[in-house]
Amino acid sequence: MRILMYGDSITDAGRARENDFLLQSYGHGYVKFVAGQLLGEDPNKYEIINRGISGNRIVDLYARIKADVWNLNPDVLSILIGVNDVWHEIGNKNGVELDRFERMYRMMLDDTLARFPNLKILLCEPFVLKGTATEEKYDEFLQVKEYAKVVKQIAKDYGLYFLPLQETIDKAAEKFGADKVLADGVHPAMTGAKLIADEWLKCFKTEIE
Repeated sequence: MRILMYGDSITDAGRARENDFLLQSYGHGYVKFVAGQLLGEDPNKYEIINRGISGNRIVDLYARIKADVWNLNPDVLSILIGVNDVWHEIGNKNGVELDRFERMYRMMLDDTLARFPNLKILLCEPFVLKGTATEEKYDEFLQVKEYAKVVKQIAKDYGLYFLPLQETIDKAAEKFGADKVLADGVHPAMTGAKLIADEWLKCFKTEIE
């Protein structure tokens, strides 16, 4: 079973690009924890490929979907995107507005499902906390929650799997402190990466596999 992880820096997490199956290719984020669990169970049953790229927005995922998804013919596609669509607008007015985010996301899924009608797709909820990267303009960063609502609705409309994450991250932040979960309000610390992986694996094992 080939599982492809698609997204931005949260998925990328500093992965090596040279070889999809080196330890370093999984990065140091949630994908590494997922790969460790599944490959520890059966390295002959699972293939995990990380195709996250730091800084990506939905428009970037759409632009590279052929090279980084279709050409690899996965059995399961997991997508986590949304925070940069807000962050890039706050930082340099190059984000993706909510209505365009939704259109591009749906176009990407339409094009993918037309080619791979049996592909299992998991849409992960984008998330945010108050932290060093977000606190100055946190009210604007809270728009990420509107993007999360769109992702949930898209998953429902297409009959795809949806992975809620914000509530789990919020509860962990209340218990341990926000910076222990998301180091800067966006990027997971070790605890956050493990929480995301645990939620991902729970969904995968109970609903997808």
